[in-house]
Amino acid sequence: MPLIRRVPKYGFSNPFRTEYAIVNLKSLAALETTEAITPQLLMNEGLVRRKGQLIKILAQGELNKPLVIQAHKFSKSAEAKIQAAGGRAEVIPSV
Repeated sequence: MPLIRRVPKYGFSNPFRTEYAIVNLKSLAALETTEAITPQLLMNEGLVRRKGQLIKILAQGELNKPLVIQAHKFSKSAEAKIQAAGGRAEVIPSV
């Protein structure tokens, strides 16, 4: 078979890319908790599927109560909305 047919047509899939579990602020606002929101709590609530998965918080939705949220990454607008509601965004170092 010619080389041109053995090589993929478009790009490649990077096996070393970092994948994050996406959690939006509207999902966090729906939680009935006043304690810190940790990855373990998100897994217990079913918002994250696998244990040890990296978590990124995005800004879709509104947050009306002050929450302390621990995640591996935050979007800039999500961090601004959390601080505007009186909460804190704590970055967990990824291993």
